[in-house]
Amino acid sequence: MRIPRIMISASSSGSGKTLVTCGLLKTLITRKMKTASFKCGPDYIDPMFHSRIIGAKSKNLDTFFTDDNITKYLLCESAREADISVIEGVMGYYDGMEASSANGSSYALAKLTRTPVILVVDCKGMSLSVVAEIEGFVNFFEDSGIKGVILNRMPKSLYNEMKQIIEDRTGVKVMGYLPSVPELIIESRHLGLVTPDEIDGLDEKLGKLAAIMEEALDIDGIIAMAADAPVIEYEDVRIPHVSGEPVIAVARDEAFCFYYEDNLKLLQKMGAKIIYFSPMRDKKVPDEADALMLGGGYPEVHAKILSENSSMLDSIKAATDGGLPCMAECGGFMYLHEAMEDMEGNVHKMAGVIKGKAYKTSKLGRFGYIKLTALENQFLGNKGDAIKGHEFHYFDSTNCGTSFLAEKPNGKKRWECIHGSTNMAAGFPHLYYYSNINVPYNFLEKVAEQKERQ
Repeated sequence: MRIPRIMISASSSGSGKTLVTCGLLKTLITRKMKTASFKCGPDYIDPMFHSRIIGAKSKNLDTFFTDDNITKYLLCESAREADISVIEGVMGYYDGMEASSANGSSYALAKLTRTPVILVVDCKGMSLSVVAEIEGFVNFFEDSGIKGVILNRMPKSLYNEMKQIIEDRTGVKVMGYLPSVPELIIESRHLGLVTPDEIDGLDEKLGKLAAIMEEALDIDGIIAMAADAPVIEYEDVRIPHVSGEPVIAVARDEAFCFYYEDNLKLLQKMGAKIIYFSPMRDKKVPDEADALMLGGGYPEVHAKILSENSSMLDSIKAATDGGLPCMAECGGFMYLHEAMEDMEGNVHKMAGVIKGKAYKTSKLGRFGYIKLTALENQFLGNKGDAIKGHEFHYFDSTNCGTSFLAEKPNGKKRWECIHGSTNMAAGFPHLYYYSNINVPYNFLEKVAEQKERQ
């Protein structure tokens, strides 16, 4: 399949790839191009910004979560109707799951999908050293895939001279530059960027950024580079289907906003109906719900509002005690506790489904990719069933669960986690369903069976 596509990567985190990606997406949309977007790796927040800009759901692509064919399938499935697709890289271009390997990196994804790469380089405080940095990245691997560079925080007065030197020395096309634009930088918090809805005047900022990029970047050249991307070959993925159209009520508001769109879409492909509700504002679980899904997010930031919505807390407790199936990840898991601390350490009453307290720590806990293996039979599957995921949280629990064994990719660290039962799977790990589609299918099948019995 021919998919016009480009990857925006960078020499390191903080080099400006999210800023460039968002500005490029806004520019393409302004040009009336039908645009698809993707994020390399497990990040939730960058795709929210992409989605806000393009008006469609951005997706994740991750070579740890999925095998080669599924990764290419997910790219092509979402990009087949688009005029152009933009993939935002993760961390530095070659940075992967381990310090000694590029596995799981932006480079690994670009190589697998044969996607041309534009490297964003932060030029603040450098002139000729920028050339050395670019040359190093281009030549680090013979098949680097780097076809162009964008010079971020480059003074206009230096640009033309540096462009000539870079192209003469490296053979890589310079696609333009961005001056320093501190007023357009997106703010961060403890888990990464703030979410799009929290930024005043975001659309205006993006409009200004797009206008700058139209002047400073070779947008036509970027589009042409994407159009020259090679054909992608893959095989379709067979998706099992459940009967009865079980209704999954998904918590979605400012407190619960971390969901992989391909996870939700996969549930729909399997025959589920997705509806949304707000634990912050709604008074009870939706009447038509056959199961609950409580994703990650920032419940610790909104703990007071969640705690004061006592009717929803009571409704969640009564529903799950009554056997309503429930999947909860990270923030959703914290919400199910008897109590949860907020960012200031104040303790708030929560749903009381999980005994114990979720509390704040001083650092990221159990950060990174994991493989999860069931230690007992429960409603996601049987003992020995495995699925991949990741953890990323500054909070912990007095009661993390013991139904699954989590193991780091290098096998050097293991721990028990997740509360699994006949109707619940709740824990800190975020699951990626396409890493083992039998796991979400087991969930839906049990939900459908329970719905039919009722």
